[in-house]
Parts: sequence; C-alpha cells; structure tokens
Amino acid sequence: MADGIRDKVAILGMGCTKFGERWDCSGEDLMVESFLECLADAGIEKKEIQAAYLGVHIDEVNVGKAGTPLGSALKLPFIPITRTENFCATATEAFRAACYAVAAGAYDIVLALGVEKLKDTGYGGLPGGAAFGTEMFMRGSNATAPGLFAQLATAYSAKYDIPMSKIKDAIAHISAKSHYNGSLNPKAHLRKAVPEEAIKAAPMIAYPLGLFDCCGVSDGSAAAIVTTPEIAKSLKRNQDLIKVKALQISVSSGEEEIYTKWDGAHFATTRVAATKAYKEAGITNPREEVSMMEVHDCFSITEFVTMEDVHISPKGGAYEDVMSGFYDLNGQVPCQVDGGLKCFGHPIGASGLRMIYAMYEQLLERVPDERKVKNARFGLTHNLGGTPAKNVAAISIIGRD
Repeated sequence: MADGIRDKVAILGMGCTKFGERWDCSGEDLMVESFLECLADAGIEKKEIQAAYLGVHIDEVNVGKAGTPLGSALKLPFIPITRTENFCATATEAFRAACYAVAAGAYDIVLALGVEKLKDTGYGGLPGGAAFGTEMFMRGSNATAPGLFAQLATAYSAKYDIPMSKIKDAIAHISAKSHYNGSLNPKAHLRKAVPEEAIKAAPMIAYPLGLFDCCGVSDGSAAAIVTTPEIAKSLKRNQDLIKVKALQISVSSGEEEIYTKWDGAHFATTRVAATKAYKEAGITNPREEVSMMEVHDCFSITEFVTMEDVHISPKGGAYEDVMSGFYDLNGQVPCQVDGGLKCFGHPIGASGLRMIYAMYEQLLERVPDERKVKNARFGLTHNLGGTPAKNVAAISIIGRD
C-alpha cells in the first residue's frame, strides 16, 4: 500500500543565486552559482551525486531541451540526468523527481536544480506562442495573464459579497508586506519597501490589479541535494535534519472551464493538492501547525485567493486575516518570508526550488533576526501554472526532524 513520501527523504544541502536582471550570466553560469552553494552546504564531493534532475521551462531561448546542459555546466561524472518541465511547477517537479528517486531506493544522493534566463526572452512579461503554450490560456483569444487573474477579484467579490474597495485594500497590503520582506533579503530582485498608498495609486494593469500587484521578470537558479535520513544523519551530525513531509501535484481535468459549477473565485487544483499534502504530512490543523509559507503570488490576488485554497483562512475569511497582519512577517503564519515572486520575480524553471530554499533557510535558522520566523516547524510552498480555469498546482511541505 502506498504511503507517500513523508520522512523518507532529507535535504542534505541547498543553494540559490541572487535573482534579477542577470545580463552578466548565462543559464549555465547561474546553474554553477546555485550548485556551488548547494554542494558546499551538503558537505559532499561532486562524485557522490548519483543522479540529477534539471528543471527549465522555456527551452527555446534557454539552455535547451535535454539534461545535457546540466552535465556539461557542472561537469557531472556521467550520471543519469533528466530534464523536467511542468509550467510554473517545473522546479518543484525536479525536486519531486529527485526525492522519489531516493525514496524508491534507486539512488542514495540526488541533485535537483532549476534555472531560467527569462530576461533573455526579449519579452516584458512571459512570452507567448509555442514557448509558453498560448493554447493553455484561452483558445482563439488574446487574453493576458493579468486580465485572466484579475477576474478572480471580481468573482470573489461577487461570491462573498465583499466590496471591491476592500479587496483592493487587502491586495495592496499583500504587496506591501511582500515588498517589505524582500527589502530585507540580499538575494531578492526588488529590494525596496513600498507603502500601501503608493501601491493603490500605481498605474492600472488589469482592474483591480495595478503595477505593484504583478510580479517581476527575473533570471535565477536554485538547487537541492537530497538523500536518505540515515545518510544525512551520518553527514550532518551537528545539524537539525530537514525532512520532506509531503509532495503533491494536482492538474486540472478541464472541467473548470467547461462546466458551470466552478465559481471563478478559487483554484480547484490547489485545494486538492493541499488536502492531500496535509494528509501525507500528518497535519490535521494547518492554520495552527503550518509555520510559514511561500505561495504562488504571480499577482497579489492569486496570493489572496490561495490563502483559502491551502486551508489556512476560512472561505470568505482571507480579507480579515490579511488586514489583521496574520500573514505578515511577525504574524501567525508569515507568507512570502523572503519577498515571494513579487520581489524575486518568476524565472519559471527556478521558482519552486527558490521557495523551498526560503523554507529550508528559515528552518535551519540561518536568516538574520529581522526576518526570522520564530520556532518554525513546517514550511509550505505552492506553485500554480496556467490560468485560474486550467492549471497545475504543486504543494511541498518540509519540516524539522
């Protein structure tokens, strides 16, 4: 009987580049940067890595379609390398594959690495056409990502009878909170705190989303080396073990955009993935047990809705929680503790591992006191790729031994 991934895999080391407009670096340079930090953190030699998974999404303008760029850039010793891709969950898929390989007993030590040189696409946002899969958005339509996600706000307002003015206040608070957190993080792309009034006064992109309600476009890479808890204990005798508690992915069947039962105010895939992840991790009361989160804030309204879809805020209760500071850095369940996509941008192939890196550093108490989450036990990450009506959602939970 399958019993999931819980406590079968430990994170031996992690690394993350500075995210931003990395014109000075190629994708291979970024891979090396995150890998060297990861390898040093793991405390092993490169020759001990037995397999690797590379996450990269837009291969047409990036490092390519196969796993060979990882092998050549890192000079890995003729090991199996597999490229993974699953829209915005691409890096989480690389991590999931590495963890499953270890849990299955196929390998002892495995590398997962995600990278994306998004600035090199030449687009101001995510590229269209074959590089991103426009058909995933809306057939025969010129719909944009901001326009599609902005509709969550109007649907949510109608469903819960919450005035749009309140939703605009809440998403402004979300963006301001993330910008403050990002201002404290030297690896973030955007490192300036922005007041809520400035956010609300910014140019409108797609009502009610203004300029500061949309995440940036960046380059970056992040990496993890995973192994069994037994091997990790033998190598990390004086350090807490960070174990993988749950890994769940849910993909739309298409029914949200075909049938009328979907209300347009939530992500069905996120609800399913979160429910399964909590069961796998043994978490029965996520509002009380989850210590911190990194969720997919491609837009501030996405984060707002996700607070309910990951079962932290009650349905219709996200506004009260957001405005009370529940998700602030000093709140009960801090969200976007490193600044999120809002401040790191979203190099698609790297984001999922960057989020896990943020949780990992917090759990090991490696961050300065000014941005430390006290007594953290479980960290949750969430990716969402596609549109509100058709998407892939990924949830990972890691925690102290």
